[in-house]
Amino acid sequence: MQFGILSALVWLPIAGGVAVLALGDRRIVAGRWVALLVALATLALSLPLLAGFDRGTAEFQFVEHLPWLPAFNSWYHLGVDGISLPLIVLSAFMTVPVVIAGWSVISVRPAQYYAAFLIMEGLMIGVFAAIDGLLFYFFWEAMLIPMFLIIGVWGGPRRVYATIKFFLYTFLGSVLMLVALIYLYVQGGDYSLRALQDLPLTLGEQRWIFLAFLAAFAVKVPMVPVHTWLPDAHVEAPTGGSVILAAILLKMGGYGFLRFSLPIAPDASRELDWLMILLSLVAIVYISLIALVQTDMKKLVAYSSVAHMGFVTLGSFIAWDIAQSTGAYSGAAMGLDGAMVQMVSHGLISGALFLCVGVMYDRVHSREIAAYGGVINTMPKFAGFMVLFAFANAGVPGTSGFVGEFLVIIASYKANFWYALLTATMLITGAAYTLWLIKRVLYGPVANEQVAKMPDLNVRELLVLGMLAVSVLLLGIWPAPLLDIMHSSIHHLVEQMTTSKLPL
Repeated sequence: MQFGILSALVWLPIAGGVAVLALGDRRIVAGRWVALLVALATLALSLPLLAGFDRGTAEFQFVEHLPWLPAFNSWYHLGVDGISLPLIVLSAFMTVPVVIAGWSVISVRPAQYYAAFLIMEGLMIGVFAAIDGLLFYFFWEAMLIPMFLIIGVWGGPRRVYATIKFFLYTFLGSVLMLVALIYLYVQGGDYSLRALQDLPLTLGEQRWIFLAFLAAFAVKVPMVPVHTWLPDAHVEAPTGGSVILAAILLKMGGYGFLRFSLPIAPDASRELDWLMILLSLVAIVYISLIALVQTDMKKLVAYSSVAHMGFVTLGSFIAWDIAQSTGAYSGAAMGLDGAMVQMVSHGLISGALFLCVGVMYDRVHSREIAAYGGVINTMPKFAGFMVLFAFANAGVPGTSGFVGEFLVIIASYKANFWYALLTATMLITGAAYTLWLIKRVLYGPVANEQVAKMPDLNVRELLVLGMLAVSVLLLGIWPAPLLDIMHSSIHHLVEQMTTSKLPL
């Protein structure tokens, strides 16, 4: 087919980034408006995907198929289904508040800053839209470059250490994914995603492929024990970098498990599900306890992200345990639904929390919890938003944080009572570290003169946090449209992951 809407979503922000670079810092007022208009246009372009998406089929839609590397049978092949569509819309949506949030804050190389985010937006959408294995890998790796620059140029005092650690962890894991993709191509002669998913493989082959994919996707989620790059990256990254890192980049690991690991190596996924469940439970329980003792607000939210992403991997890998416990696969879809809703919800909530930390940092220039206290007395509007996002992070009903976690906990109960019990501890520890943060930062007497002088939200900040607050409440109160979009694709994935691919 000809150049279509998915290509426009990929290349419009990249072209916008190049345009902002061409305008340069001397014409940054125009550059900011170009960046905002491009981000809004990209979000507007994603809406026809929602409107025209056929919810009754699991087939890829809005497909584009053009020559790219025909010698290797690799094509510029784009398409969306119910798994990728919500993440594409999330990517387009979250870029808008990032652009607005940096409007008057970024004074060093602002043109390059906006260009990096716009280019990264196009590459992130490319990851979710690619249905050719090699094209997926291209977008996956290219995306590291702008994030490397965002942390390394606009980050904190230890930005070089953090950005190199981030790059090495993610790049080394991705190399093993490339090896697995090349092996699958040698076996089947095709990089098409459907061809890779339909390729029969022995159990030994599936084990190695699963572990190769695990190396790439576990780092990106990130799962224990390869999560240590994330707190460093978050602490040193500028506010916009932390927002995109938490809201979108982490979701690529969960998406990779759903798109590659489970359908391509279903028998190995069944055999090694105990490992994934164990690591997920460790993340949910142990990392939540680590979050309790943090004194840096960004580190606390970063460790919270690791714990919450444990729900994503747990919900994705409990299908076989449910089958063994109940004799049916009905709960598998519930676990996968929960994983997907959790990815979208966590993207909104974590992004909002990092923006809240950024609002306070812009005024006091400290991320330490001890530097604050009594903020509600000087910033009541801000405090209202932060309390809402804290409740959502703790999984309070009526917010998006409740929906995904509840679905995963119920699916876990169908698989094993102890899974559900350990998972439910997150509702307690999550509330503990989140509400303790709120108590120390917002409530009590005004801590010092700096807090006393903090102005409340300006129009720009009110707009950004308001967008996210509406989204968190809407998804929490009315999750049905999101679940409806995912329904056919999730049930197709359940069929794939519960059907053996061992050669007869």
